Amino acid sequence: MSTDDRFSPGASEGETVDRRRFIGRSAQTAGAIAAAALTLPALGFAIGPVFARTGATWQDIGPSAGFSDSTYVPVVITITPGLGEAGRSLAYVRKHNPGIDGRLKDRYDQIVAISSRCVHVGCPVRYVAAASSFVCPCHGGVYDFRGIRTGGPPPRPLDRFYTLVQNDRVLLGPRFSVNHELRRFSPRDPGEPLDGIGKIPYPARFSTPPAPPGATS
Repeated sequence: MSTDDRFSPGASEGETVDRRRFIGRSAQTAGAIAAAALTLPALGFAIGPVFARTGATWQDIGPSAGFSDSTYVPVVITITPGLGEAGRSLAYVRKHNPGIDGRLKDRYDQIVAISSRCVHVGCPVRYVAAASSFVCPCHGGVYDFRGIRTGGPPPRPLDRFYTLVQNDRVLLGPRFSVNHELRRFSPRDPGEPLDGIGKIPYPARFSTPPAPPGATS
């Protein structure tokens, strides 16, 4: 290659093609770094909450003597702190009944706390004592005394909450979901089944609070 072939049109004397390419690529690299410096923090801010795991919270819902094993007591609970009324919900609470519930799973099973949110589309259910059932007025979902679906479109039993009794006070912890055998799973959204292959497309969220120490499925 002759000396003239090493120059590009418009290049100044002594400036080779290789040098111009190096300068151009360096400018492109610097631009890419600057763009990443602006884009990555914004992207991290947007998707960070998806991977952030919230800690488990426990709230005192009253003395254990205030609950029986034969019926439910409705209790107002806080689901999302800091939102006032919008962050509150209802739980139906009773003591564990060995004749109905079987043996205790662990220390978090002495008190049964069932969510009032229907697992079909999230409408509030109400407990009908005369029928020993939970009924959803939206689409006809019906659950038995243990919260297991007996009719209508709900795909699984009503969700529950971990509970703990300390100094004769009942503490209500994180929500969890159950399948029709009342096996515990991390909480799922309404409409998501937990039996058979139906549970495969609905994995737990990264943000799900961990189960209490020693809790079994």
